[in-house]
Amino acid sequence: MVRPFRRRRVSFSPEVNYFKPAGVPLKELKEETLKMEELEALRLCDVDGLKQEEAANKMNVSQPTLFRVLSNARKKMAQALIEGKSIRIEGGNYEMIQTRGRRRGSGRGLGFGGPGMNCVCPKCGYAQVKQAGTPCLSLRCPECGAQMIRGD
Repeated sequence: MVRPFRRRRVSFSPEVNYFKPAGVPLKELKEETLKMEELEALRLCDVDGLKQEEAANKMNVSQPTLFRVLSNARKKMAQALIEGKSIRIEGGNYEMIQTRGRRRGSGRGLGFGGPGMNCVCPKCGYAQVKQAGTPCLSLRCPECGAQMIRGD
């Protein structure tokens, strides 16, 4: 019997989840999807400068698993940059955890689902008021079916 995957701990939610090369129409682009746990591994190791063992502990995985996640993330980022692909951040096998402190995207009063936030469709522009506790990434546009993103 196969052991179920352990969900990776993620403590960062990006404000922007879609990137594209400037000057290229969206319909002409190929897309690379970066999973949330891959973004978290990049953040912990490459931005925060943690050693792989420390980052693995924060994500609740083994060091070899973190190495594989990090390698996949770096490969996807390199391919997107070299081949001119857009990058979408979504999905994966993770659980969002709250952290103490005032990092961007977490904590109180930093735009984490506060008043006046909207979920917006990047394809058709449809907008709806963000419901507390429901990430925009988990919603689909009722007009065109695309994944919603957080807006202003």
